[in-house]
Amino acid sequence: MIEPPDVTFVIAAYNSAETIGRAIESALAQRDVVTEVVVVDDASSDATRDIVGQIADPRVRLITLAQNRGPGGARNAGLEAARGRWIAILDSDDTVEPDRLARLISRAEKARAQIAVDNLDVIAADGSRQRMFSEAELARQNQLTLPAFIASNVLFRTEHNFGYMKPVFARSFLADHGLRFDETLKIGEDYILLASALARGGRCVVEPTAGYAYHLREGSISRVLKPHHVEAMILSDQRFVIDHRLDRAAKAAQQRRSQSLYEARSFLALVEHLKRGAFLRALGEAIGNPAAIRHLRMPIAARLRRLLGRSAPSSIRSAAKPAGGRSIPGKSPYSSKG
Repeated sequence: MIEPPDVTFVIAAYNSAETIGRAIESALAQRDVVTEVVVVDDASSDATRDIVGQIADPRVRLITLAQNRGPGGARNAGLEAARGRWIAILDSDDTVEPDRLARLISRAEKARAQIAVDNLDVIAADGSRQRMFSEAELARQNQLTLPAFIASNVLFRTEHNFGYMKPVFARSFLADHGLRFDETLKIGEDYILLASALARGGRCVVEPTAGYAYHLREGSISRVLKPHHVEAMILSDQRFVIDHRLDRAAKAAQQRRSQSLYEARSFLALVEHLKRGAFLRALGEAIGNPAAIRHLRMPIAARLRRLLGRSAPSSIRSAAKPAGGRSIPGKSPYSSKG
């Protein structure tokens, strides 16, 4: 009987020809673990399939979807095909350090945890690198709890958002609890999966050092929060609350997050009314939810930071939070940030 690999990297790819090779190479370079890489091509129209198909390494498997299923659907296809004891999600435009999985698996198994997360490095287009979280801060938080995770994903209010972290899951835990990505979500599908895993009793250890590299590319902003994204997130959160029993701290954090989602919905409606010149409707929206007004300054501030040439990581943390409703500069639509 063939032993299963230690870890399966699941890479959802859509028109990722420019970066998919780099992502796969970094996954295959893992040291001290047996690795397989499952690439799910989500009906790309570029050369993504050809590039992956030309890789002769038997550890790489390509799944081609006939119809586009979105980031959650593509990752779910990868989860179904995975054979590893552990599952690592890798975005098609990102990379991982060679010792990342050995370090995370070791830490998780010593703590008898089912989930592990670590720090991240943000790499700008010019190659400069900046650590996302303070290692000292993460060292003090050796376990990520559900209340802390939800609280960090309150839109517009959190400076350090744990939604950026890329969890590694024990495959048996996901299977035992029937956990999969929510395919109705185009933004925030990774947030709800980790929140659900924590709510089901999953223990999540935190590695302070950085093993995941979050690559930025210059060009268009590819993930801008839209009203239908917020509506889907609200519905998904409502299902989450119904499906899971939350303690007092988690309930309090969820109430703050839910309120921020409603504010985001009003904010986007207000912006849309202003764009269309529907000032009476904008006024009505502002009166109905005054909190939406204070968010009007944030897109302007984000643009100014980019024009002034401030560092990318700084602008990301303050103006492009993954579950916080901001834009993510230069990332693929299949980057699961939030």
